[in-house]
Amino acid sequence: MNLPNHFFADAPEVPVTPELIAESCRHLRRHREKYLAAQPVETLIALLCEVAAEWLAPDYKFRRQALEEGPAATGFSRATLERGLDGFFRQFTPDNFRALLAQEFGDARRLDGFVAEGGKSSMVVVPELIAHVCAGNLPNPALMSITLGVLLRSAQFVKCARGASLLPRLFAHSLVEADIKLSDYIEVAEWRGGEAALEEILSAEADCVTATGGDAALAAIRAKLPVTKRFIGYGHRVSFAFVGAEALSGPGVTQNVSRAADDVTAWDQHGCLSPHVIYIEDKGLVPAEKFAALLAEELARRETVEPRGELSVEEAAAIASRREIYELRAAHDPEATKFWRSENSTAWTVVFEADARFQPSCLNRFIYVKPVRDLADALNQADAVRGKVSTVGVAASESRAPKLAVELARWGVTRVCALGQMQNPPLAWRHDGRPALADLVTWVDYEAPRA
Repeated sequence: MNLPNHFFADAPEVPVTPELIAESCRHLRRHREKYLAAQPVETLIALLCEVAAEWLAPDYKFRRQALEEGPAATGFSRATLERGLDGFFRQFTPDNFRALLAQEFGDARRLDGFVAEGGKSSMVVVPELIAHVCAGNLPNPALMSITLGVLLRSAQFVKCARGASLLPRLFAHSLVEADIKLSDYIEVAEWRGGEAALEEILSAEADCVTATGGDAALAAIRAKLPVTKRFIGYGHRVSFAFVGAEALSGPGVTQNVSRAADDVTAWDQHGCLSPHVIYIEDKGLVPAEKFAALLAEELARRETVEPRGELSVEEAAAIASRREIYELRAAHDPEATKFWRSENSTAWTVVFEADARFQPSCLNRFIYVKPVRDLADALNQADAVRGKVSTVGVAASESRAPKLAVELARWGVTRVCALGQMQNPPLAWRHDGRPALADLVTWVDYEAPRA
């Protein structure tokens, strides 16, 4: 399907220049005042929910294009894209958006004027123009950035990594098709990172810059921004899972193996929310070694229904090299190391290790399973990444799970969820423990004259 050239990324053969970016930003800012700034929040919620419902329909043209062209553009299989997009757009409900606004602002009316509370009145002022600098490994963070910008009624310039604009562009087209006037408030472009002249003019024109990516890339962006410029950066994080002993008996074993496989296969283990290690409390009926064997069986089955995407030569080589290490260790000491892998491919790998120290995975469905005495032991073993952990997926009893969550929160984890939901955060998720919307706005307090 050919798309109309609403955005720079629709015509990649046309070079993006600093002059084009500057003029585009000024155009976005001018036109926002004419229409978008005056739209009621409920109207925008309805628009976003309408578009999400379309994306969930099997015959929707932009969904079909995403699933047909997405594997080549993103490296994810059609089944992986389908599951990831469905999980994302199912979160778009009026109740979820209202809950998000209430969480962030207390009262959504603060977007329109002062609201009294606790002896004073306050309102929020949104950025007229937000620049989003998006990483290329996953599509959903870029889609969420666009969504939040629409909810705030901000004009947006979305900069995608080279070759990573397909899904953000299709989402932007779906919004424009629902309301053609939005074509004047969203721009989507792509260029390779490090184009200093392009990035400097974009940062200069925007009121607020958001960015996702590696820590070094974020530091480079931050260093070029004036101290007065609002910058929201989401850097590198890792995640792991913890399976309590009580979750390792009866039908719960099969269920939790399946949930662990959900987390490993979602987006092929890419992104900060995917587990590198699954810690197994070594007090249950099923030891860590057996859990690893069952997980290997489940990953083999998943490969037949949701195959992993194609890898670069470098990614495949990294897996092959890591496999050789554990093959040698398993041969030398089979009690301390065991190893399962897909035959004739790098599709999946499971490593059981008695050494419980946190070990970064090379991803792409390469997972470690390690025994620990309890959660305190797991946190001690993960001390090297303390302060860098985004999400911990937990399988535990209803009575115990809240206590584990408190322990994890005090250790520094910013999100605790059920095993199987690690790559499917709710709409109102606080990314890296920070507000989704409130970080983007400026709060203004009004204190009435005292009698």
